[in-house]
Amino acid sequence: MPPTHNNAQTPSQQRNHKQIVVIGGGINGVCTAYYLAQAGHQVALIEQHGNVAEATTLGNSGLLAAATNTPWAAPDMRQRLLSGLFSQEAPNIFNARLSPSLWRWLLRWTSVDELQQYQQRAQRMQRLATYSQHLVQEVQQYFQIDFETSDGLLQLFRSEKEFAATSALQALFSERGIAHRALDADAARALEPALNYVKDTNNIAGGLYFPELATGNCTLFIKQLKTFAQEMGVQFHFHQKVQAITPDGQQVAIKIGEEVLYADAVVVAAGGDSARLLRPLGVRLPLQMVKTYTATTIVKNHDDAPKLALQDDAYKVTMARLGDRIRVAGIAEFGARHDDASIDDKALRTLLKVAQDWFPNAANYHNAQLWSGQIPMLLDAVPLLGATSNGNVYINLGHGANGWCMALGAAKAVADQISGANPEIDMDGLTLARYRQ
Repeated sequence: MPPTHNNAQTPSQQRNHKQIVVIGGGINGVCTAYYLAQAGHQVALIEQHGNVAEATTLGNSGLLAAATNTPWAAPDMRQRLLSGLFSQEAPNIFNARLSPSLWRWLLRWTSVDELQQYQQRAQRMQRLATYSQHLVQEVQQYFQIDFETSDGLLQLFRSEKEFAATSALQALFSERGIAHRALDADAARALEPALNYVKDTNNIAGGLYFPELATGNCTLFIKQLKTFAQEMGVQFHFHQKVQAITPDGQQVAIKIGEEVLYADAVVVAAGGDSARLLRPLGVRLPLQMVKTYTATTIVKNHDDAPKLALQDDAYKVTMARLGDRIRVAGIAEFGARHDDASIDDKALRTLLKVAQDWFPNAANYHNAQLWSGQIPMLLDAVPLLGATSNGNVYINLGHGANGWCMALGAAKAVADQISGANPEIDMDGLTLARYRQ
């Protein structure tokens, strides 16, 4: 049997096994189905694509990094956005299709005026990510999953001002027991020898090294977890789009085409489609779809390629080794159509600049496989988990670009709640209750 936890159900809870439908075949949905099956429930997962991990999960950056799992919107966010508007490269792109509702959302998203507010959000995300990283290791060890993992992350800063501003976050890392070390430029190059080939040696103002943070191939992991979930009895239904969910007494009706399924509970983990399903139930979320990008290429020169994962603080771009490949990921484009899979020139320039600035000889980046996709982002970037006001409708959504590093923890917490067990982590700030405060 898969690993169990010290919040195991009582005999009376074990007799109360339910029929549960999970909507969404991304990492959040598959992990939720896995933990529900582990708790003894009968689980069906419904996905509109032809397999798991075919939407947002497919282009995941690969980072399993609790420490750097922080909100994009920081106290200086408006200044950063304005400075990047007319730059050739920038971490954020504004599309001409910006609607009035999106403009209002952006004004609220960037209204993080106090460091304390930012730190509270970061703390909630890191609490969930730290728990989730423990669960990833547990599942990996039990099933002996190989998903191209590597340890260690180096966060690099291009300006002294940016590096000095990390002092408050470093204090938070120390308080939470997150192993880290501040480095000057020479120490960063000694730790990651491939940095000795950078074009501009003045690029490095300093760095933060996190030895315990990891990277891994999210898609490879989730497809293997799907197999184990199937062996535990989870039924996967592909090419099925849910039209509506309707509470019906002690059950929930799930409408798929002309068919209606009934379940004891439903978990909505459908990414950007979640808002459409939840709105008729009175659950209105400050959720927007944001387009993001990755470029993945084969390592050409192993001596010149990074051994550690890298995060460029200025451009909010990450580089991760996934076996013999390098994945460069980042950019937040606002206002793109939901069905727009094109590659924006500015986004591509930014990804290539970061890759070529730090590891110019590692790969032929111009031959990279390019990907773009839409991620659902909440105003505060903190996921929403657990019950809604409709008692047997649950949610697991809003992970933004950081879904991989929070997914297992979020799924386990939701599965525990449905099973009548207390989650193993503090749920303060992770539920809909935060919007009622």
